[in-house]
Amino acid sequence: MNRIIKFVLLDILKNKIVLSYTFILALLCWGSFGLEDNSAKGLLTILNVILFTVPLVSILFSTIYLYNSSEFIELLLSQPLRRKKIWISLFAGLSIAMVLAFLLGAGIPLLINAPNASGIMMLLSGCLISAVFVSLAFLGCILTRDKAKGIGIAIMFWIYFAILFDAFVLFLLFQFAQYPIEEAMVGVTALSPIDLARIQILLHLDQSAMMGYTGAIFKDFFGTTIGLIISFLLLILWIAIPFFISVRKFNKKDL
Repeated sequence: MNRIIKFVLLDILKNKIVLSYTFILALLCWGSFGLEDNSAKGLLTILNVILFTVPLVSILFSTIYLYNSSEFIELLLSQPLRRKKIWISLFAGLSIAMVLAFLLGAGIPLLINAPNASGIMMLLSGCLISAVFVSLAFLGCILTRDKAKGIGIAIMFWIYFAILFDAFVLFLLFQFAQYPIEEAMVGVTALSPIDLARIQILLHLDQSAMMGYTGAIFKDFFGTTIGLIISFLLLILWIAIPFFISVRKFNKKDL
């Protein structure tokens, strides 16, 4: 199992796409801090990179890598290895590689220019978001053997969580504006890993005022130690649940 993880990890870290991703992240982060007159403004710029670019690259690269590794996976299945261990090893290798790419690209400028709670929160959120979308990539790949459909599912996952979910929340807020649904929005937020990360980062940047009264509700819940723990547990569940479903399907799938 460790040998498979090591092989996958080394294979991905040598990939030109991952190296380019790391370089572009570093360029964007250093550029954001260099162009802004204070670290808080730089962090707000990097926030958009973490919430849009990191999930997109993580899910697309993982999906394409899995489909391109189908022959390698079939070779592993011909060996006396349990399917569950093979799938977990692939997931561990891909997750570690994407997290390392994020840490090298965005982590170094964040730790140097914003060595505070906001920078650490952004770093942790970026790592968890990377793992979440790798997990969703595994789920999408196991749903269909067709590469085009798999990439389509991956793109739809990203569009839904990055764009459509926010539109859905705004629709609810406008439709039920006359009702006190702000507290219910806390529960709705748990349905999107990107929103969970966004709220935590904005709260640590003291930008909750940008969200009005709803922001005060979020601050009362997510701003506490218990709320912080719950939000991280929810992000971990977003990693575990899609991957658990993909493991179940992989064990039963006829390859």
